Amino acid sequence: AEFHCLFYYAPTAIKQAPSIVKKIRIATRNSPLALWQAGHVRERLLAAHDAIEVELLGMTTEGDRFLATPLIVAGGKGLFIKELEQALLDGRADIAVHSMKDVTLELPDKLALPVIMARGETRDALVSRDHATLAGLPERAVIGTSSLRRQSQLRALRPDLILKDLRGNVGARLNRLARGEYDAIVLAAAGLQRLGLTDHARQLIPAHQLLPAVGQGAIGIECRAEDSWVKTLIAPLNDPATARCVQAERAFSRALNGGCRLPIAGRAVLEKDQLRLTGLVAQTDGSKVLEAERRGQPREAEAIGAALAATLLAQGADRILGTLLNPPE
Repeated sequence: AEFHCLFYYAPTAIKQAPSIVKKIRIATRNSPLALWQAGHVRERLLAAHDAIEVELLGMTTEGDRFLATPLIVAGGKGLFIKELEQALLDGRADIAVHSMKDVTLELPDKLALPVIMARGETRDALVSRDHATLAGLPERAVIGTSSLRRQSQLRALRPDLILKDLRGNVGARLNRLARGEYDAIVLAAAGLQRLGLTDHARQLIPAHQLLPAVGQGAIGIECRAEDSWVKTLIAPLNDPATARCVQAERAFSRALNGGCRLPIAGRAVLEKDQLRLTGLVAQTDGSKVLEAERRGQPREAEAIGAALAATLLAQGADRILGTLLNPPE
């Protein structure tokens, strides 16, 4: 299912010369959070440029259609962006707006990701009716999350917890919590903030307890690689500091052949003139967690990510990941 929602901005100067107005079409998922993100990009573009109109092309992706199937089984994070990328390749859209944690590590030919916007909160949030902290959850509490990254780290912290899959948009997950299906659920704090639902977050879980997903909290803008006009148009929305951090995180995950099918986490931060990247690989049962850190100049983001991956591989990450990718018969 698709819908077309047209947002039009026309200053006085444009009304006098409508022929100079240019349209940019944004492909986005239909979920409330995705539409918020696309709307945010629209507002930023209209604030940066006078003579444009912006159209949102809302789409239901394959990942949205198969909510009953765990993401690891359904095919991974690419399920949330394939339709959007096809709209770019077909010329139906000029840009696509993504949560960076949903973006595959390798982009299709002819597409580029030139803009990473200023990052929101990177941490995960604990949402619960009755319990204020992860440590305060009772023994054998039922926790909802489908993320292998979260599951492995939660099992390492609290082996007593019962973890059950949970998919769907933020509102659907909150509704299932309200119905009593779980004692608590874990969501990206940035999503709650963007939807005005921060009151639901009982705890922002410290990164040293639950390391976030690669790209978490960042919004990326994808376009056709050779579309120079669009690249120029969206360039003011890029945040160089966030882009460097996400570049390091994605380089780390790429060197591990990572993705949502593997319990890999990574978070980069800038501290004065240094980029500090923390990375993690874990057994899904939480029995073994490998974590390391690398620092360097921001311009070395790609190399820092690759070096951190090499450090974890030397510690045995390859054996963990190999077992997960090729489970014994």
